[in-house]
Amino acid sequence: MDDSLRELYQEVILDHSRHPRHFGKLEHATNTAQGYNPLCGDRITIYLMLGENGRIADVKFEGKGCAISQASASLMTDMITGKTITEAEILMGGFLNLVKGEKVEGLNEDDRETLNVMAGVSAFPMRVKCATLAWHTMKSALEGGGSAKTE
Repeated sequence: MDDSLRELYQEVILDHSRHPRHFGKLEHATNTAQGYNPLCGDRITIYLMLGENGRIADVKFEGKGCAISQASASLMTDMITGKTITEAEILMGGFLNLVKGEKVEGLNEDDRETLNVMAGVSAFPMRVKCATLAWHTMKSALEGGGSAKTE
């Protein structure tokens, strides 16, 4: 990855961290889950509103943590709104592979391009857990709620 692209991706991460999308509590959420990263103290709560058509009608998050965890949550909420549960799970699988530096399959080109901003996290194994916290918490919320922990 060239330096100008790396710099652009860092700017996108900082923008999502400083100005998170879908931040706040979602009143009347149908599913919620809390996530915690004991290694660095990041915390997140995901609120989902599942529609009758099997789509994620709305999603919000609250939490505190590092720029990577907050940016990842913001990016995720932007991407899964309006998706089916299956589509959200496919995004999650692709994202997890991406930040672990593994082969990414099953994502369309637009989703892959959007998620690429977090690809650099794979070079920092301790930060992978920060990036994946929101996604694991979203999965827990989709499965009926509870909690998620990255270890």
